Amino acid sequence: MISPTGLPTALASLDRTLVMGILNVTPDSFSDGGRWAHADAAVDHAIRLHADGADLVDVGGESTRPGAVRISADEELSRVGPVVIELSRRGIPVSIDTMRADVAAECVAAGACLVNDVSGGMADPEMLPWLATTTVPYVAMHWRGPSAVMDDLAVYDDVVADVTDELGARLATLAAAGVDPGRVIVDPGLGFAKRAEHNWALLRSMDVLAQLGRPLLIGASRKRFLGELLAEPDGTVRPMDRREAAGDAVATLAAFAGAWGVRVHEVAAIKDAAMVARVWRGRS
Repeated sequence: MISPTGLPTALASLDRTLVMGILNVTPDSFSDGGRWAHADAAVDHAIRLHADGADLVDVGGESTRPGAVRISADEELSRVGPVVIELSRRGIPVSIDTMRADVAAECVAAGACLVNDVSGGMADPEMLPWLATTTVPYVAMHWRGPSAVMDDLAVYDDVVADVTDELGARLATLAAAGVDPGRVIVDPGLGFAKRAEHNWALLRSMDVLAQLGRPLLIGASRKRFLGELLAEPDGTVRPMDRREAAGDAVATLAAFAGAWGVRVHEVAAIKDAAMVARVWRGRS
């Protein structure tokens, strides 16, 4: 299992799949919008995620659900800044989920140890130049366009080949901008400009994605394609609060397949699954 450079020692030394707990400090995220929108509630939830076994808490202040409209950088930073500061003060490892270089820079200065960018550096022309000045690891997700239009962009000749090629191109662009390739993690972007059949094809082809030579982050938790899989006979999509077991199954299988990390809403079961996967794969 490849690990990125630049992580804190405690995370870099893990010999199993890393468990990233999701913390949406937003009023409108698809899965839990509004529940942790206030800083105190967000910090309390992050403390619980960490206590349950999250190796890293991924703090995001801007919804990327399909159709979401972007907020201002000031609004995003007002949501995530106090949370990142407080969690870092408490010694809880934090990543910042943002597409903006200025938000990433402020949060890294406040203690965040990883930047998770769903646009792979495409949404903000300042992201790559800033990344070249820092040493933190960076998640480059496969992205074809903003949330407001991404459903219209789910057109592929061969989704596995296309996503692999497009991620490879992003890796080349990052390297050309001066970003150390050893710091980069790739994410196939399940649900972003992808229909259910695209997501399943990518999950079945993690071995192909691994040929990019970079650590893989997989995030399927509570996503619509799981609700579609579990739909009622009349076609009613299973609601988000009843998709947890399916998401756990995907995260467990991803860990067994060698994912560097899995991004989930509830972490306790996945931490156990990652430990089982480690032994199953031949590590004592």
